[in-house]
Amino acid sequence: MDRQRPGGPNPLVLVVDDEPDLVRGLCQILSNSGFRVATASDGEEALAVFRAVLPAIVVLDLMLPGKDGLEVCRELRRVSDVPILILTARDDTLDKILGLELGADDYVTKPFHGRELVARLRSVLRRSNRQYPGVTLSLDGGRVRINLGAQTVTVAGQPVTLTPTEFALLVHLARHPGRVFSREELLEQVWGYDFPGDLRTVDVHVRRLRQKIEADPANPVLLCTRFGVGYVLVTS
Repeated sequence: MDRQRPGGPNPLVLVVDDEPDLVRGLCQILSNSGFRVATASDGEEALAVFRAVLPAIVVLDLMLPGKDGLEVCRELRRVSDVPILILTARDDTLDKILGLELGADDYVTKPFHGRELVARLRSVLRRSNRQYPGVTLSLDGGRVRINLGAQTVTVAGQPVTLTPTEFALLVHLARHPGRVFSREELLEQVWGYDFPGDLRTVDVHVRRLRQKIEADPANPVLLCTRFGVGYVLVTS
């Protein structure tokens, strides 16, 4: 799997959607906001363009002809940790959760305001381009090791692949062991939201992290829930 591509001063965004008017509008909004833009109108084209241009982030509609957005998300995650922002209809709750479960970093519901999309893109890119000091954090008696400088994680000596958002969430909790964070606090401090976000986004990312670092994800001992309050990383 590739490592995250830096966004640079003018990050390249791959927009994948089959609605021409929406794509034209997005291209204008993103260009005016300092992004470069590549486009694709279906799943197969999206994968081909992705390989050709290596974008800093992908904006992916889930309702695509042929290979749908969920399958594209799944295939991208097999080969890349590129940030993915999915577009969904307002009432497609299941698709939102499935997209996040497959490794998307965030989602925006249609119809949306251009400023909201740009704000979310920038939040995701800040997480993916975040720089950390060259130290290693050790959890669970050394079973889980987080190399901040290299932005890598090993579990029982084996490398584990995390998306940029998963890594940022794990580091944030690991830097504050024993502190309980509400989902609202995590959306603000990890996702960088200064606007309301869907709390389920946090739940899905915690669940994905548990699947990757807990010995028994169904009975977590590191990333624990404090019911009615939030999440905490337990060190003993």
